[in-house]
Amino acid sequence: MFNNKTNKIMELPYTEPYKIKVVESLRKSTREEREKWIKEANFNLFKLKSHQVFIDLLTDSGTSAMSDLQWAEIMKGDESYAGSKSYYKLYEVIQELLDMPYFLPTHQGRAAENVLFSTMIKDGDIVPGNSHFDTTKGHIEFRKATAIDCTIDEAFETSKYHPFKGNIDLNKLEKVFKSYPKEKIPLCIITITCNTSGGQPVSMKNIKEVSALCKKYGIKIIFDAARFAENAYFIKTREPEYKNSKIKDIVKEMFSYGDGATMSSKKDGLVNIGGFIALKDKELYDKASVYNIMFEGYLTYGGMAGRDMAALAQGLMEGTEFDYLESRIGQVKYLGDKLKEYNVPIQEPTGGHAVFVDAKKFFNHIPKEQFQAQTLAIELYKEGGVRGVEIGAILADRDPATRENRYPQLELLRLAIPRRVYTNNHIKYIAVCLANIFNKRQEIKTGYKIINEAPIMRHFTVELDKI
Repeated sequence: MFNNKTNKIMELPYTEPYKIKVVESLRKSTREEREKWIKEANFNLFKLKSHQVFIDLLTDSGTSAMSDLQWAEIMKGDESYAGSKSYYKLYEVIQELLDMPYFLPTHQGRAAENVLFSTMIKDGDIVPGNSHFDTTKGHIEFRKATAIDCTIDEAFETSKYHPFKGNIDLNKLEKVFKSYPKEKIPLCIITITCNTSGGQPVSMKNIKEVSALCKKYGIKIIFDAARFAENAYFIKTREPEYKNSKIKDIVKEMFSYGDGATMSSKKDGLVNIGGFIALKDKELYDKASVYNIMFEGYLTYGGMAGRDMAALAQGLMEGTEFDYLESRIGQVKYLGDKLKEYNVPIQEPTGGHAVFVDAKKFFNHIPKEQFQAQTLAIELYKEGGVRGVEIGAILADRDPATRENRYPQLELLRLAIPRRVYTNNHIKYIAVCLANIFNKRQEIKTGYKIINEAPIMRHFTVELDKI
């Protein structure tokens, strides 16, 4: 592109590698309506009805738009109870991408965790990793085990640039290995990308180093692989030795350093439901198979319809194409750049699936006990009908032993961008909404208190009231 003002050739901007075929109508509500609806929902954004939301950034899980080829696979799905053709189609794709010979389909990621952790984790165990996400930590603590966060310190400094804030600190991890008997550490979890620290990637170098350390101590590595393709994109674009590598080759190398993976296919699989467990070890697969049949279904469907397995097989192939990932992650960066223009504090650099607003810095005049990130999420909804989600003290839950609230180092509002769903005009709208709140933030004097909560994973159903 030629710029007449500077007489320079400009770099072409990224464009979406698809065109829109079907649209869904959205309704704009009034502020008065939104204030009424959020109060009726006890200030819990999970309890809002979808028609009450204008732009929905609650999650990127299961909210993707499927392609024409995926819809074609839906029509070709084989619904046989046992031995479905769709199962074998998905099996072949998982072999091509992950090179793990054993796999179990599940209805979603937390189901995969439930099955595998029922096999591997017991009372009193220690499970180190990089900032375990809510369901992962919930399944660990439900089994009376303990999750230990070994993420690098840079992840908790939101304004500091580090290309791989999802990395595991090797010194922290080895300290865990030295502090507990090997029999008490059934696995180490590597979350790619690391959601809780801001959708931040893990470098291939770090994956290799963690793998070597785990082998030294005889500890298995299990990937939380919900956003593995986005992690591969960051490796390609931020680790110089991989700049000429294909995404699918990077994916295969990543998984070569682990023993297994749990997958919420509702993210990088580009489908609305589904998950799986992939394993290298036949003995572990056989043990997990028992729980899969108990909790999910027969081994060749495991809680998924044949049509959904077929759509997932196609989605995994599309989701590991560079052009798609460049567009998808480029849109997330576009939102992050817009917010920085408006001086809104975010976790930098922007991650793969979401922009994470630093609510501690945004509302530094509101006490942490009044849930800064939840307060910001509520204000964003009232301002423009945009639904985000709190990744902070409410999600951190209570300490299982003391029952005191846990206050994490990061108090974040996550704006998770659904894949292939919104245009950049929607993104601009979101940024302006947050800028408006930021400019009047001192007028918001107080946050919220909990009036009712579940004993574990409370954030989904918690009820709040304004202080």
